[in-house]
Amino acid sequence: MIRLSEIDKYVESRYQRVFILKGINLEIKQGEFLSIMGPSGSGKSTLLNIIGLLDQASAGTYYFEDEPVHLFNERRKSQLHKEHIGFIFQAYHLIDELTVYENIETPLLYRGVKKKERASLVADMLDRFQIVAKKDLYPDQLSGGQQQLVGIARAIIGRPRLLLADEPTGNLHSGQGEQVMNILRELHSEGMTVVHVTHNETFAGYGSRILRLEDGMIRTTP
Repeated sequence: MIRLSEIDKYVESRYQRVFILKGINLEIKQGEFLSIMGPSGSGKSTLLNIIGLLDQASAGTYYFEDEPVHLFNERRKSQLHKEHIGFIFQAYHLIDELTVYENIETPLLYRGVKKKERASLVADMLDRFQIVAKKDLYPDQLSGGQQQLVGIARAIIGRPRLLLADEPTGNLHSGQGEQVMNILRELHSEGMTVVHVTHNETFAGYGSRILRLEDGMIRTTP
């Protein structure tokens, strides 16, 4: 599904080139559940953002379903992201001015889904995550765990082929974290490709494979 070859990410300083990622070679198969681990500053989130088209590599090639993403213009990358990729953030990134219902609905508005279909899809998400009673509340009226459930619902409502999660349990207590990881496992069992970043060894074990980064380089065979 995804093939990264010799991916570098660096910033230029006055005297030297500082690498965030260096020589990343990675294949992610359709239907895989990949956990990415590593110490702070090892490049985990940067790698996830490059896979999710939120950031661009400085060098190397990126193929998504044999399509050369590294040659795409920004408009085509944005289209690919909207159509095929869902993203869950540690900090939730909900829109404070929108209700739970409106936050979940937002990706469908961007894709031009008709109102009746939007209503049906949002209702399904509210029911699936047992947050029907919260639909008219705003993010600041929810607990952290409830906000993350809304974030997950928003990420998957468009039925993405690839779900990326950047420390999705980082701001949650252990019980809420287990709930989120069980949801990711369930989505994976339904055929969704899942890639998540975590510091938690137990949660990393939910994946079918663990990738370890250190100093911007892969320390285990991909």
